[in-house]
Amino acid sequence: MAKTETERSNTPITGKELLKKVKELSHLSRKETAIACGYYTTTKDNKMRVYLTKFYDAVLEAKGIPLDEDKSKDGRGRSATYRACVHKNGQLVIGANYTEEMGLKAGDEFSIRLGHKHIHLRQVTSESEAETNNTEEEE
Repeated sequence: MAKTETERSNTPITGKELLKKVKELSHLSRKETAIACGYYTTTKDNKMRVYLTKFYDAVLEAKGIPLDEDKSKDGRGRSATYRACVHKNGQLVIGANYTEEMGLKAGDEFSIRLGHKHIHLRQVTSESEAETNNTEEEE
């Protein structure tokens, strides 16, 4: 929401300072706490608008809980679900979201170890590690 010239705004507090203030004001209502932490604006008519959602988001962020992890970077496309399925041709495809998140590049190699109803993928960093992993798999 864009602010009009008639609205005045306080600078809301964030981070550790916000968490400390919320703890100090635990005896107040949520609305009163949000106001005390600066999550409001005052209009020309001296009406107060309290932004509880922004306040809650700031508290969660201060506690280290990310809010926008599921959103794709550019706002387009599907987000990662951490699930995959086997295609009709028998291939199992791990999407670009996962490889990007792990910092993998084209050409990176993995050793594959099969377990009972699970697959272990280990990134191979050198040929000697690949040989070590291959001998472990044969045993």
